[in-house]
Amino acid sequence: MKLTINAVNFEIAEHLEKYIDKKTHRYERLLNNEGAAMSLRLTVVKPETNLNKQTQIRITGNGPEMFAEKTCDTFEQGIDLCLEALDKQIERLKERG
Repeated sequence: MKLTINAVNFEIAEHLEKYIDKKTHRYERLLNNEGAAMSLRLTVVKPETNLNKQTQIRITGNGPEMFAEKTCDTFEQGIDLCLEALDKQIERLKERG
């Protein structure tokens, strides 16, 4: 699975890249699709306010596209919430058959 990280309005820190790698690694096995790609878009919306970290995660491949978007205080929190939403989407797809 191809992983792309796009940071908008800030420079991504090394610890955040490691966190993303750790959290998204299991999706390689879960999706088990060589054509699958995951893209993360991390944006600082309004630097002077709370809830200013927007996280968008999109999974594309041979099947239907999956997408989740959350705005939180931290990118780590946004990543966790987006991945939870994507887990639910994947589970629904598996139930359908």
